[in-house]
Amino acid sequence: MNPVSASLPALKRSQNSNPRESFFAGRTQIIGNSSSIGVILVNAGRLSEENVTRILEAQVQQQNHFGEAAINLGLLTDDDVRFALSRQFNNLYLPAGDNSLSHHLIAAYKPFSPVVEHLRGLRSQLMLRWFEPDADRNVLAIVSPGGGEGRSFIAANLAIVFSQLGKSTLLVDANLRAPRQQEFFKVNTGGGLSSYLAGRAGLESIVRIPSLPGLSVLPAGAVPPNPQELIGRSVFADLLQSLGGEFDVVIVDTPSASEYAEAQIIATETSAALIVLRKNYTSLSRTVELARRFQQTGAAVVGSVLNDF
Repeated sequence: MNPVSASLPALKRSQNSNPRESFFAGRTQIIGNSSSIGVILVNAGRLSEENVTRILEAQVQQQNHFGEAAINLGLLTDDDVRFALSRQFNNLYLPAGDNSLSHHLIAAYKPFSPVVEHLRGLRSQLMLRWFEPDADRNVLAIVSPGGGEGRSFIAANLAIVFSQLGKSTLLVDANLRAPRQQEFFKVNTGGGLSSYLAGRAGLESIVRIPSLPGLSVLPAGAVPPNPQELIGRSVFADLLQSLGGEFDVVIVDTPSASEYAEAQIIATETSAALIVLRKNYTSLSRTVELARRFQQTGAAVVGSVLNDF
């Protein structure tokens, strides 16, 4: 997969004098310093306490960083060090062997990849050009003209990078035709948006993602026989307004806009839409028509994303 590209219009080395003494004066001290690389990796099962001692001794001799000494000894890899650093700086991501979420969530599994760097760039542009919680501008619909263009992929990973910024983020799967987010995040489909709109469930359907602090998901739930009628009810608009007051950022996934009218309704209720296009796949004429329809109903098109995969 090549990097995602986005188009948004006018849119000291802290070095202790004695690393061994300050970092590992004893077992009790390393256990107490929960932010140190050694503790993080021991707690994650990536490093033994015995090897921590070896690394600290080498660190004194080599006069370099803990991570550098460990790599030189062959006890850690670059990925191990990045993993620990990400936790030191609250940029949490999951190791490759963790299967608690779908690996389509590359922002959670491959945060240093070019694709995720472009998603961060998109996030920055959106923060500058659209998201203003104080102005009630913190809800955004992710739309695309057709299916297979990566709309749900972008919505999910964009929500993750917002949560990694420290924003309380909610991902709402409003695609009641062919929902994907409950599959991506492996959440229970017993409740969800469809049940809420039908009056059969409350906001307990919102699921916090334990491995990604700050991120919550409202899955679509069971596929109903009347998705357009459910989305068209005033309770949906009221829900978005309420959620916008509870979260810093609300990202809403949608069904194909050229096939189903719900996408238009959702974009109108959120007041803003980000259009996802797939290179050499999405029709330009359908994209232009979609943007025109949004403009007519007062939904701002804040930008577009070209997904190349």
